[in-house]
Amino acid sequence: MAWSALGLAATPALAQSCPALEPVGQRSGTWLSGDLHLHSRHSLDSTHNEIAKIIAFAEGAGFGFLAITDHDNHVDGAVADHTWADPEHGSDSLVLLYGAEFTTHRGHANTFSAEPYDHQALWDARDADDAELNPLIETLGIHFSANHPENNDPFSFSYDQVDSIEVWNSVQMTSGVTVWDDLLKSGRRITGRGGSDSHHGAPDQGEESGSNSYERWFNYVGTPTTWVYAGDAGAPDVIAALDSGRVSISANPYGPRVELLADLDRDGVMDAAMGDAVCAHGEPVRFEARLSGGRSEHGRRYRVTVFRNGATWLETRTDPDTGAVVFEDTPPAGERTYYRVEINGRKDAYPGVALSRFIGGDLVAMSNPIYFNYE
Repeated sequence: MAWSALGLAATPALAQSCPALEPVGQRSGTWLSGDLHLHSRHSLDSTHNEIAKIIAFAEGAGFGFLAITDHDNHVDGAVADHTWADPEHGSDSLVLLYGAEFTTHRGHANTFSAEPYDHQALWDARDADDAELNPLIETLGIHFSANHPENNDPFSFSYDQVDSIEVWNSVQMTSGVTVWDDLLKSGRRITGRGGSDSHHGAPDQGEESGSNSYERWFNYVGTPTTWVYAGDAGAPDVIAALDSGRVSISANPYGPRVELLADLDRDGVMDAAMGDAVCAHGEPVRFEARLSGGRSEHGRRYRVTVFRNGATWLETRTDPDTGAVVFEDTPPAGERTYYRVEINGRKDAYPGVALSRFIGGDLVAMSNPIYFNYE
């Protein structure tokens, strides 16, 4: 029986337009490292963590951007008068995004913006239904990102308003990967990103340690590190990279970063990168998962898991000479398919957060997907 006879709409045809992509090697930009989930003294559950302390550490570790995302419920939504107005909220070398952790009884989300916006309006609408909240998020012009969807504060707003999802939360790897894969399989293109969710700094001389001060030595700025491929080193470019999925995640800034690429016609030129949506015509595609930085550049071999539509498709190891893995597959014509990779192995040491390499298992890096036949 036809769907129309039942009064139901047929499944929409998959997109057939295939816009030409600029070859990956010709795209201008730079990889910037950062942390997208941090709490300063303006979060009441944070200790010994002034903004100046966070920024000084990040500058010393060579980060490119940060988002200090204090809990908005701790200041009744007035983050503009607290975190953003703090005279310490500034840096000559870091891109500082404007944001907060939208902290509600329906779950938590981070907001990111290149410039100040009316966060009070978002906080005041925290109990609105999604039909009202979605257009407000669009009007505010913010990047809206679901936090730790599989922990004790699961995200229960509509994922149709979400631009990214925290798939790697803290050094202990509280995961959102299961939720992320389910969303990707539904046809959504949602960027996966990380966030340390760190709350505690080291006590200064003469200060007493708090009950949670020990966390500073294994979970701090950059555990994990989110990398974005930004067209320039400005705040709008960081947001644009998050929007487009030009994002990779690593255990810390000193370990290897993974980049997933695709040679669509197997001519030796990489045509697609993470975040790209391309068409599949039933022809083989050559992929490369490429590691850079850390011990990957010194002959260390890592375990590589290739996920196709959320399921393990291939398990292999990197070439010790190139730090890469090359594989081929044939994405079906007329069907949605996505590929992403995870890298496991020994973590590299992180100066200043010395215990982080011993916590949270051996996940070293994670890519965002390349999409075939997605809208």
